[in-house]
Amino acid sequence: AEAAPAPGGGGCPPAGGGSVPVLFCFSVFARPSSVPHGAGYELLIQKFLSLYGDQIDMHRKFVVQLFAEEWSQYIDLPKGFLVSERCKLRLVPLQIQMTTLGNLTPSSTVFFCCDMQERFRPAIKYFGDIISVGQRLLQGARLLGIPVIVTEQYPKGLGSTVQEIDLTGAKLVLPKTKFSMVLPEVEAALAEIPGVRSVVLFGVETHVCIQQTALELIGRGLEVHIVADATSSRSMMDRMFALERLARTGIIVTTSEAILLQLVADKEHPKFKEIQNLIKASAPESGLLSKV
Repeated sequence: AEAAPAPGGGGCPPAGGGSVPVLFCFSVFARPSSVPHGAGYELLIQKFLSLYGDQIDMHRKFVVQLFAEEWSQYIDLPKGFLVSERCKLRLVPLQIQMTTLGNLTPSSTVFFCCDMQERFRPAIKYFGDIISVGQRLLQGARLLGIPVIVTEQYPKGLGSTVQEIDLTGAKLVLPKTKFSMVLPEVEAALAEIPGVRSVVLFGVETHVCIQQTALELIGRGLEVHIVADATSSRSMMDRMFALERLARTGIIVTTSEAILLQLVADKEHPKFKEIQNLIKASAPESGLLSKV
């Protein structure tokens, strides 16, 4: 598990001493077990994983706390703590920080372009318009040096990304059969980008691949911005209810112009004029935003 920095103590207990009973608590669960006398932080983490591995989200950060009788409450595990007597411990997932409030900066942002493929053209409502907006977003990403990750749903049967969308410079273009874009290769690519905090997500279909991708990403502690004028479905009802559901979970539903101008943030930004020209060049009035 990716845990908070060790409060101290190694994982190797001193020789001898037998075992000590410990109550291991996580969420609503509490399971009695035992560890060797002198067990430290690393061994305790291993024990939590052996007991609760199927419930622990491996992508969260955690802190181990000890129940202190003198305070009658849990405290963070003291530095250098070693188990020497019967005790009660709990593993606490740290909450996602909400202090960003939707702020975007190029250095901490990745663009996800989801399944903008040729075979979807006749079926997806306003497909031509979301292609136009998607291309504008990818041009903006190149201007601002923002990494782009692209997926294609079963391209053998559904075709490649449409020709109108220029994937030059994309960090990753990946075929998939899973609906969510969060594949092992995508997770590995994200891990290679330092300081990623926000994902700008667009493509098709809103209620399937976009929705499942967004939910997996926020579950991993990333902030997700869905571009409403660059995502669609075969059914406008499916699209509308998906966006409403996602907004209620804390995902930010926004527009391409808002995204691009938020990323430059200042008229004096060296790329402002080029971004402004992108916005002026293509702004389809499709009616998509009236159906958010």
